[in-house]
Amino acid sequence: MAKNNTSSPTLNFATDWTYAPAPQGTGNVEIKKQYNLFINGEFVKPSSKKYFDTINPATGEVLSKVAEANDKDVDKAVKSARKAYENVWSKMPAKERGKYIYRIARLIQERGREFAVIESMDGGKPIRESRDIDIPLAAAHFFYYAGWADKLQYAFPNAQVKPLGVAGQVIPWNFPLLMAAWKIAPALATGNTIVIKPAETTSLTALKLAELIQDSGLPPGVVNIVTGAGATGAAIVNHPDVDKIAFTGSTGVGKIIQRSVAGTDKKVTLELGGKAANIILEDAPLDQAVEGIVNGIYFNQGHVCCAGSRLFIQESVAEQVIHKLKNRMETLIVGDPLDKNTDIGAINSQNQLKTIKEYIKIGKTEGAEFFQPSCALPKNNGFWCKPTLFTNTAQSHRIVQEEIFGPVLAVQTVRTVEEALTKANNTPYGLSAGVWTDKGSKIFRLTSKLKAGVIWANTFNKFDPTSPFGGYKESGFGREGGLAGLAAYLNVNG
Repeated sequence: MAKNNTSSPTLNFATDWTYAPAPQGTGNVEIKKQYNLFINGEFVKPSSKKYFDTINPATGEVLSKVAEANDKDVDKAVKSARKAYENVWSKMPAKERGKYIYRIARLIQERGREFAVIESMDGGKPIRESRDIDIPLAAAHFFYYAGWADKLQYAFPNAQVKPLGVAGQVIPWNFPLLMAAWKIAPALATGNTIVIKPAETTSLTALKLAELIQDSGLPPGVVNIVTGAGATGAAIVNHPDVDKIAFTGSTGVGKIIQRSVAGTDKKVTLELGGKAANIILEDAPLDQAVEGIVNGIYFNQGHVCCAGSRLFIQESVAEQVIHKLKNRMETLIVGDPLDKNTDIGAINSQNQLKTIKEYIKIGKTEGAEFFQPSCALPKNNGFWCKPTLFTNTAQSHRIVQEEIFGPVLAVQTVRTVEEALTKANNTPYGLSAGVWTDKGSKIFRLTSKLKAGVIWANTFNKFDPTSPFGGYKESGFGREGGLAGLAAYLNVNG
């Protein structure tokens, strides 16, 4: 770390200090020029003969070309999964299924650095997040569910359980490998086979996982990975031989899926959008709370459905918290996702960046007070956005009510705990929330009345494979993780 020459007697971290670049090496990473579909244990060319570019959002450069699956490819994948389910996977002793899942977990650990680098290159998130959160958590989910594979009678005592059959899964771009693990691991542990589609902008770690699945010796057809955009996902959802749909993504698409499966016997779990409330009361540990706010909305570029994008501060400490928050924002580094110094990486796509900028413009038009730190943005073809803070917002503002999926935080002040509860619950979403206070009684009072599926106390965005995750209202239904994640892939008759 080197100090710049300056005559200013006052230290300003944004301008007076710089960090020497600390790029993560890419020598251990192999990204092929072209990827095909993974069906029946092999990589096969798409029937459409079409491929699309996947790009590095930090540079705009094409990383690879990815196959675009059509209805024929999806049908082929589903038939492969059905054959594997009926002939191999459902008949295999549970302890043997568990061994395969353990093997996948260990292989993810062994190749963790490669997965982390590809995740950051393809998705734009900082390497610290990919390396320290996404990849270890993905492995942890496989480890956790491997342990349950032969213990379902203990998970559901006095009940008869059966796998559903073929699970169709569609995952988003914000946590590509982790979302794949959330869905694949419990489905395998409960004896189901899988057809999964990653997001079109972040398919590379799923395809790298396909290579790993080949190396693990998993029987062909148990996991099939098809790539493409919305039409590919729709083909999975609408296929008559798919028994279970698991979707993570936007509320709008979730509603389409609900309509599509209405009248069928398909089991469905939907993890949709959110507009999480973070509540700071006057007795909260303020420095810790500010760091939790930054972690909840800025370190992940707001690319988390449970991001704490609404902040409610009790009036007596509001000025102090906002001052601390602005100072902390001045220290944030926006830049190369592969640089270990980077706090905020690139926005995932040009379309998403356009959406974020439109909401920032809306916030200004609505009359909210606007703040961005003085940090410089990289001067290249990447997709960059400074962390953004809006204060003096109102419940009627669109930036308060609508999911932005970007590093934009809307702040309101409240006088009482009841006011905080009323405002926090005044949203169509109900995925997550956070509470910051020194009093356990206030924690229990708030958490019992907040209409959110997941609530953190004096922390934010903490995940564990043993804990269920999911929302209410327009944030979806069903749970992933923990025992609830097993139940979502089983017929349970007690």
